[in-house]
Amino acid sequence: MKNKNKTLLFSLICMLLALASCKKYYQETGVHDAKYNGNILQYMEEKKPFFDSTLTVIKLAGMADVVSKENITFFAPPSGSIYKSIKQLNEYLRVQGKDTVSKLSQIKPLVWKNILSQYIFKGASRLKDYPQRDTLSYLAYPGQGYASYGNRIMNIGVIFNDAVVYNSSGAEISRVSYAGYRQLYLAYIPDLSNPQVSLINIPVATSDIQPTNGVLHVLTKSKHNFGFNTYTFIEQAISAGIDPATP
Repeated sequence: MKNKNKTLLFSLICMLLALASCKKYYQETGVHDAKYNGNILQYMEEKKPFFDSTLTVIKLAGMADVVSKENITFFAPPSGSIYKSIKQLNEYLRVQGKDTVSKLSQIKPLVWKNILSQYIFKGASRLKDYPQRDTLSYLAYPGQGYASYGNRIMNIGVIFNDAVVYNSSGAEISRVSYAGYRQLYLAYIPDLSNPQVSLINIPVATSDIQPTNGVLHVLTKSKHNFGFNTYTFIEQAISAGIDPATP
């Protein structure tokens, strides 16, 4: 009987590991074919309204050619991330007794470009190309620093989740460290002199979409505000000057 239970447990673990190696968990944007016959910008245009505001920002930033023609890796923030940052900007403006932003075009193109460039990297890199990262063990698995398109150093790494088997009652009966599904993370480094301190970690909801000019990873909307640090976004927008709304 003990041998039978051990065999069953071993089979369950093998099944779990097999599923982890061939499946991915997509939290918001659904399961996608890896290959896409079109460039990154065309892919995003097909996914409106999920990328509606993102596309507007790309064009306002003057980076449509970068996203459509250059060989890049783009950690794309969804429209919801931009909406959250604009909402907080407007709350700040109201408190200051100033007019709020009703159109993305009121914010200067240079602000959009500076921030958007932090999400773009030269060359095509898939999840398998990034090192392991463990938020509980940075010394052992720190991920790696990469220069973004705007030369801002960002941390990128892959979280290796544990493979866990539960019984019918929901109790854990087995766990294999780092053997479960893998999730890509993009992280903003607030203090570049201390690159492992207070990182703003953003999980990728959908990874390894492969248009003709690179790789697209879609960030998790619920975990991310555009600009990583919303106060930095607000400061940049106000410092550059916000244009009045036009009819």
